[in-house]
Amino acid sequence: MQERTTAAHERDYLAARFEENRGHLRAVAYRMLGSVSEAEDAVQEAWLRMDRTDTTDVDNLGGWLTTVVGRVCLDQLRRRASRREEPLDGSPTGYGEAPVRVPEPVLGPLDPPPGPEQDALIADSVGLALLVVLEQLAPAERLAFVLHDMFGMPFEEIAPVVDRTPAATRQLASRARRRVRGGAPTPDADLAVQREAVSAFLAASREGDFEGLLTVLDPDVLLRVDLGPGSGGASKLLRGAAAVARQALTFAKLGALGVPAMVNGAPGVVTMPGGKPGAVLGFTVSGGRIVEIDILADPERLARLDLTFLDA
Repeated sequence: MQERTTAAHERDYLAARFEENRGHLRAVAYRMLGSVSEAEDAVQEAWLRMDRTDTTDVDNLGGWLTTVVGRVCLDQLRRRASRREEPLDGSPTGYGEAPVRVPEPVLGPLDPPPGPEQDALIADSVGLALLVVLEQLAPAERLAFVLHDMFGMPFEEIAPVVDRTPAATRQLASRARRRVRGGAPTPDADLAVQREAVSAFLAASREGDFEGLLTVLDPDVLLRVDLGPGSGGASKLLRGAAAVARQALTFAKLGALGVPAMVNGAPGVVTMPGGKPGAVLGFTVSGGRIVEIDILADPERLARLDLTFLDA
């Protein structure tokens, strides 16, 4: 009886320690996987592995759990890469050739009240443009970059996870860093500037104001549309202000503009045709102009999003 009581106390203690690290682990997993639901699954798997392991001699439980989550995410990324289909030929005119997966966004109200839930949303948030670039990295590169550059983990601790030497792991992060710097625009720090640009875009779209759209769109703006694998192609790319403006007018005609929301910490839109989520639009604003628009319209992944804030 005493042994069972002691074991129960030890398990309760470990559970409490795990909960202390849950937010950090979820943030790591989301940056690794670009999916809130998959990140939660990875964190749960980390708990199961900890529960089966004797952690008595673990000095830094938070660091140990981070490496466990890293391994879980690395395995998931490798499975995802192995089953990812080759891009189909014959993509629509004006769209790019290389498929790009738009990550599942973290959503919240446009003007959220302060509190623990909002703090958790902020902790989970990372720009969609950066996540898209992370999606293009090799799994080991992504792990090295996320754990070192975003969470400050030493290469000596990352190396065993990717089965490399610390020096080779440093090179993985360096390659990833170059791609991130070259591919992810830096959003304006002022949220008011971002809101102004997005509001101007939405207003011009509703009013059919083509010139107004050209004013708020960067000349080299990039539009990504992820329709899901069932659409005959995992994603579509559209480049240039004129082409994106024409597409925006089409969205407006179809009644696609919907409810304002925060999308990964930036102003965005959730479309709700028939009361059901049709798409999530995320915007990246730099220099007062929209430089990227990411649209997730994959029904399967939209169904997994937490939209309870829309009921508030």
